[in-house]
Amino acid sequence: MNHQSTPEITELILKAAEKARRETSSTPEPELVKPLTWPVQCTVGPGLEGAISCETKIGYVNGSKGWLIYRGYDIFDLCAYSTFEEVSYLLLHGNLPTGEQLDRFNKKLISYRSLPKTLRKMISFPLEEMSTMAALRIGTMMMRQAQTFLDKEAARPDPVDATDTDADSIPMETKPLGEKRAIYEFKNNRKKRPKQVTADIISAQELESAYHLISGMGTLVGAISRLRVGKMPTEPDPELSHAGNLLYMMTGKRPTPVEERIMDVSLILHADHGMNASTFASMVVASTLSDVYFSVGAGIAALNGPLHGGANEQVLYQLESIGNPENVKQWYANARENKTKIMGFGHRVYKAYDPRARVLGPLAEYLGQHNRNAKRLCKVAKTLEKEVVSSLGQSKGIFPNVDFFSGLVYSAMGIPAPLYTPMFAASRVSGWTARIMEYLKNNRIFRPRAIYTGDFDRPYVPVEKRKK
Repeated sequence: MNHQSTPEITELILKAAEKARRETSSTPEPELVKPLTWPVQCTVGPGLEGAISCETKIGYVNGSKGWLIYRGYDIFDLCAYSTFEEVSYLLLHGNLPTGEQLDRFNKKLISYRSLPKTLRKMISFPLEEMSTMAALRIGTMMMRQAQTFLDKEAARPDPVDATDTDADSIPMETKPLGEKRAIYEFKNNRKKRPKQVTADIISAQELESAYHLISGMGTLVGAISRLRVGKMPTEPDPELSHAGNLLYMMTGKRPTPVEERIMDVSLILHADHGMNASTFASMVVASTLSDVYFSVGAGIAALNGPLHGGANEQVLYQLESIGNPENVKQWYANARENKTKIMGFGHRVYKAYDPRARVLGPLAEYLGQHNRNAKRLCKVAKTLEKEVVSSLGQSKGIFPNVDFFSGLVYSAMGIPAPLYTPMFAASRVSGWTARIMEYLKNNRIFRPRAIYTGDFDRPYVPVEKRKK
């Protein structure tokens, strides 16, 4: 992708970066950016809030200052100068690629973007009757079958190689509180290739599977977009970037350079975001030494939940319901009085302005210059933002989050709202796979405890004597 053809987009991002840096300090949280000595002490809330589960070099979120860092790089710089392909490589490998490395990586993505076996199977499903996220999870599992040998009869494990159930968690149940490293570690966990399988399929445990998922997820989203409205999938174009192909395969139209660039920025912004629910779900499954496809499937399942994914779709419906900028003040007053949830504001982590929203907000306005409906919705959004921030920004740390503007961006490019969350997954798969691969290098199965608050010593009563 040639950024020189879209200098106005780069300029908008750099202006957002300059504003963010003026409003935040440059000091990280000292207790959260240094190596740990296990076991650690921390304050844990319900849902494991505040718990420390691992160390990582992949990403850092500072919610109090509005920072998002990938492998040491500020998100604004990556959006201004990099591409989703480069960022995916960075997350997986730890460094930005050289020209030669990027060329090899791009060739891998191009080769994996075509999924004829998977798409033939998907065509047989009634996708028009399914949610888009259900379709995406099915497609991911079909990719697994087409790409790996794990489901072949010849790959069934030998019972002699079985290990004790949950053996790796035993140190967590004993005193002292766990061990520095897991006692029961399985160094040779990679499945051996059966002699009967062909050389073009893999075990789903190596880095190659991460490449396959990153590339193939975009193809699946494009196919779902087409199949659910009765159209055949569009073949990927090897001349287009990953972002360009995602738009092309969803809409059937070649994107403009501006559309391709803005989609690329959106993919970068969504690629990773700390130990969120879908990332944690992926890592929990991977920690059992399941494979990458099943682990990513768990991430998709978690993202499907309305508390994690889908908020940008609801923001769009909310803005449409407000209608026009002049309606905002009364709508907001009614919402506050009725304690109605205002979609797109506040964040579990951020108590400052979400850096992703800082980038997407100007891009939504830019797209609105050439789209009447998008322009109207952007005006509604900016008016609502002023109302919310003036009343809740300083006092409660409530500002727009990424979902407040991402739906506006996608809508302006003609993408249907039900595709917003699958597009999120098509980006976040880079972060999911990177964190899975990192964690497996020093794997320990996740095994938190629960506090039992039930009864003891209850006598068994035969069914005929039980009372209602």
